[in-house]
Amino acid sequence: MAKVYVGNLAGSVTSVDLVAFFGRAGQVRGALAVSDKAGVCRGFGFVEMADAEDAILAISLLNNTELNGQKIQIDRGSLGGAVANGAKHSARRKAPTVTN
Repeated sequence: MAKVYVGNLAGSVTSVDLVAFFGRAGQVRGALAVSDKAGVCRGFGFVEMADAEDAILAISLLNNTELNGQKIQIDRGSLGGAVANGAKHSARRKAPTVTN
């Protein structure tokens, strides 16, 4: 399994949206669009692909493409990657993960 960090998400993006969007690049094991208490996406999330090859394909196919009206940024990484990108406090909040 390989996790990717997804940034610059629109406030309307949900975990279900991420599963459907990344499903075009390979098998998705789960996804999390980090949201606030009101359910609005905080602008980033994580997608767990079945393997590293699917993660690499997702990055090459989907990075800098549009999802819900915003151009997204995808990086290989994990929760640690989000912390390095300034999402330290937001990433600590546990939220449900949608699995496929």
